[in-house]
Amino acid sequence: MTLLALGINHKTASIEVRERLAIAPAVMQDALIAARDHAGLNEIAILSTCNRTEVYCSANTENTQEILNWLAQYKSLSTAEIEQSMYSHTGLDAVQHMMRVACGLDSLVLGEPQILGQLKSSFAVSQEMSLLKGELGQLFQQTFAVAKKVRTDTAIGENPVSVAYAAVSLAQHIFSDLEDSTALLIGAGETIELVARHLKNAGVSNIIVANRTLDKAQLLAANFDAEAILLGDIPDILHRADIVIASTASQLPILGKGAVESALLKRKHQPMFMIDIAVPRDIEVQVKELDDVYLYTVDDLHQVIQENQQQRQEAALDAEKIIVDGVDRYILER
Repeated sequence: MTLLALGINHKTASIEVRERLAIAPAVMQDALIAARDHAGLNEIAILSTCNRTEVYCSANTENTQEILNWLAQYKSLSTAEIEQSMYSHTGLDAVQHMMRVACGLDSLVLGEPQILGQLKSSFAVSQEMSLLKGELGQLFQQTFAVAKKVRTDTAIGENPVSVAYAAVSLAQHIFSDLEDSTALLIGAGETIELVARHLKNAGVSNIIVANRTLDKAQLLAANFDAEAILLGDIPDILHRADIVIASTASQLPILGKGAVESALLKRKHQPMFMIDIAVPRDIEVQVKELDDVYLYTVDDLHQVIQENQQQRQEAALDAEKIIVDGVDRYILER
């Protein structure tokens, strides 16, 4: 039995490549079955976030090429386009890689906690489909135990550094005073909830939450004394927003250049600050061409994040030692 971990991430692939290889939750089950059947895999799980798409699997032989061929075919890309951004790990290297991912040591934001929840979600989907019946399923459980120990025994998660935190920090650099600003948050997932919390802490009192389903928007909005609207209502209220932060799972842009142009006219060209955390992107690239709009993507947050994550470097060294111990324990318990 061979364990494999392969994929792309923010270090190896641009946002353009990452959004083309992203696998939406709505099609994840179909993708898992297609990959398993195409490559003849025993077990499989797929992790797809704004910063990475990774395939974890076990097979009787090392068949990285077959998985690559499936991904290229599934996403209508050539294998050459993927190969130049792809990495792969086999055996114990794959074990260590998964543990580093779960602990946030391979993340854009060192030690960020969201990735563990995302990895648990990918595990749950595959487990429900009975796609994790052996060694890979056991590895997931061992990985979660290591990640829990890292969170408990190190200070890697103590400082509020995340993509959401970086987005709000960037807004604070651009606006001298956030208290009088109105923020439009597009989406209602975990990242947007973190954004809302950081905005509140920064003094923003006027928050609007837009989502595909109103119930979910209202549920999130209630926690922050915010207004809830549907995505379709955005063009009507966009002119009120000084700050727009988007993070949905939509496969197509939600906010287009035309809607932003109309909003700017109503605002008499008062500047708008926008951050698109989503992959694929929620805001059309062409919006950046407009005067009075400051549009940033998740890749633009690198500098802000680097300035805030220095405090986590020492804790990361402790985390690496725990991971080495975790790999050793995995070997003993196989």
